[in-house]
Amino acid sequence: MPELPETETIARDLHDMVRGALVTRVTVPRPDVLRETDVAGLDAALRDAEVERVWRRAKLIVLDLRGASGAWHVVVQPRFTGGLIVDDGQLSESERRYVCVSFTLGDGRALHYRDVRRLGTVALMAGERFAEYSAGLGPEPLDPTLTVAAFSGCIRDSRQPIKAALMDQRRLAGVGNIYANEALWLAGIDPSREAASLSDPEWASLHTELRQVLQASIAARGTSFRDYRDARGERGRFVEQLAAYGRAGEPCRRCGHRLIGTHAVDGRSTVFCARCQH
Repeated sequence: MPELPETETIARDLHDMVRGALVTRVTVPRPDVLRETDVAGLDAALRDAEVERVWRRAKLIVLDLRGASGAWHVVVQPRFTGGLIVDDGQLSESERRYVCVSFTLGDGRALHYRDVRRLGTVALMAGERFAEYSAGLGPEPLDPTLTVAAFSGCIRDSRQPIKAALMDQRRLAGVGNIYANEALWLAGIDPSREAASLSDPEWASLHTELRQVLQASIAARGTSFRDYRDARGERGRFVEQLAAYGRAGEPCRRCGHRLIGTHAVDGRSTVFCARCQH
């Protein structure tokens, strides 16, 4: 599933590529991905609307549009195999086969939401509804105002394992399995420890390492294992820098001990070093 760095990469690319474009037509070959609207409602709201901004909230890609019917947010949750891609006419037929929603733009290009397994969603929200939805999510880990104290304050009362607490979108927005594994390895913290057990120095270390790994992945345009592609259809390069996730059974890059892989912590793939994560 695309996490914060991947959705941030896509949102930045799309903002540069489609900001100012007019939507001239909306087609929905797979309406089962729609939420909080239907095909007629989506077309009525967005036809002849201008794309004002594309940005990220948590693991969501948000398109702000304004047209005759007012201001709207198109909220895309890619989940496992979804993605937004700009088609200038060069997209292959095999790629177009998985298009679920398509926005034809005034310059002849199209912005497609494509999803092989159709587990992702495309929602249409007015401003008040989006504000309510966003308020149910935690703060952004890269927000400059999220100090160590604010970061720990979101999580430290949890009795969950620290890895699961980091991934709780109501507490902290945008962190998923890949970067929870990486940040905990970097900070030397056992992912199975109860969040409430961390000391102040450990919270400070985790805050620093989480922000740094997210920023490093954004710089590398995200992590591609299988499905993730950016808005140009290209793979992210951060997989080459991963120290924990996907490396179960390999030597720890810090101490050389064999990394352990388990699903016992939160039902997700957890990789850690038993020697140097405490």
